[in-house]
Amino acid sequence: MNPQLQSIPQGIVTGIDLVEIGRIAKSMERRMFLQRVYSPQELELMQLRAGSGKPLLASHSAVSTAAVNFCAKEAFAKALGSGIRGFALNEVSALRDSLGAPYLVFTGKARQLVEERGLAFSVSLSHTKEYACAMVTGWYCK
Repeated sequence: MNPQLQSIPQGIVTGIDLVEIGRIAKSMERRMFLQRVYSPQELELMQLRAGSGKPLLASHSAVSTAAVNFCAKEAFAKALGSGIRGFALNEVSALRDSLGAPYLVFTGKARQLVEERGLAFSVSLSHTKEYACAMVTGWYCK
């Protein structure tokens, strides 16, 4: 944890990430990347964006969703201040509510870290044709 935040009882933490969508598309060619990085719920969301039975890589919408979700995971790790240590990327899911607003869901060790630290998070996602970005804001609830 950031030493400066240890002295702030009700601090706010932030993380931001930016990625080239093409870089994620290239990584998506490897099935292990998808399994290692994305939760089943996120893969379902990407498939929904691609269309029933269509390959994920054939849909810019599915690939941009993968890229922006990847950014959300990286931004979350930066907000924690520890990087990607102590949890797996597929334990952090960037999902959408019925209106399309993004939110984070934590499972496994990621959930344990969030609960131990007494944090709650919000996420903002955006992308263009070439880039995806995410900003995660966390605050102490304890």
